[in-house]
Amino acid sequence: MAAYLIGDIEVLDAALYDEYRKGVPATIAQYGGKFLVRGGASVQLEGNNLPKRTVLLEFPSLEQLKAWYDSPEYAPLLALRIRATRSHVFMAQGV
Repeated sequence: MAAYLIGDIEVLDAALYDEYRKGVPATIAQYGGKFLVRGGASVQLEGNNLPKRTVLLEFPSLEQLKAWYDSPEYAPLLALRIRATRSHVFMAQGV
């Protein structure tokens, strides 16, 4: 069953975040994932919690998503993102 990583990313340090963005695609692909949404415009339809920057990744399974997130390849990039952003990130299974 497919699994998704959904992120609401507020960039606080653009230069540091740019380093993260350059390195992360190869790690995602290595674990079978792909970007479905990477930034772009957001439009509020309901509620009052409009994301600053939306990221949506798809992986073949929750196990592969978790393996990527916990991987040694992603670890230094995750550290960069944590320093460069204020983020809300979660995983969800889908069909």
